[in-house]
Amino acid sequence: MRAFRFGVSLLSVDDRFVAKCRRLEELGYDVVTVPDHLGAPAPFPALAAAAVATSRLHVGPMVLNVPFYNPVLLARDIESTSAVAGGRFELGVGAGHMKAEFDDAGLPWWPARKRIAYLESTLDELRKRLDPLPPLLIAGHSDGVLSLAAEQADTIGFAGLKQAPGRPPGSFHLAGVDELAERVGFVRERGVDPEFNLLVQRVVVAENPRPELQDWLSRIPDAPQTVDDLLATPQVLAGTVPQIVDTLLERRERFGFSYVTVFEPFLEDFAPVARALSGR
Repeated sequence: MRAFRFGVSLLSVDDRFVAKCRRLEELGYDVVTVPDHLGAPAPFPALAAAAVATSRLHVGPMVLNVPFYNPVLLARDIESTSAVAGGRFELGVGAGHMKAEFDDAGLPWWPARKRIAYLESTLDELRKRLDPLPPLLIAGHSDGVLSLAAEQADTIGFAGLKQAPGRPPGSFHLAGVDELAERVGFVRERGVDPEFNLLVQRVVVAENPRPELQDWLSRIPDAPQTVDDLLATPQVLAGTVPQIVDTLLERRERFGFSYVTVFEPFLEDFAPVARALSGR
């Protein structure tokens, strides 16, 4: 069983970015990541800055929206950022899932099968141009992406988000515990043993997390879940620090999640959990 490691996804770049990266290192986190969405930081400049600002943290995108990129130019960005990071760069990739961003950028929105094929061909090109390819994380939820991840990834990322039926593209719901268990089983059936990453959508450290979860749920359009559903969902961590520690131990045992990423707003609240599980 793999030891835990913990990361934070930083959602913005401002004059406090370097200080935030150093704070993550001070708190004992292992990885700093940035997303790849329009309106979020440009991944490679932010990751280079994070690498220079720290001495121990690994850095990487969580995850690159690969159909945004020309593979040859992408290889150049990866090579330069990896060199700056001194071997601490981890390459996280996905097939893209936000149609509105492609529309905004004037890029074609391909069907999922074509986006996944482009992700695969891009990885082929990166392997030709990079020696070696950095440690590879592939994140997704569909059969197509998870099949590719089982074949090629060192780490497989599970955000547990799925397109909401009947809603515009880019409207998501959290997959329930049974569905996420099925997705993990889909990978395991392929006879591979990669590291599993869980992208946690919400952290509530409280004796009684129900009111805050109910408030969050009330702001999600047409949410199918109840608070009880959220409490059972691996992408939500709620309770006291000892309770969340026990929850993560159970979820590692059941699902294999040993690499856990939380979003920036939760980094301070989650830090005692990360410290309690460090090295375990």
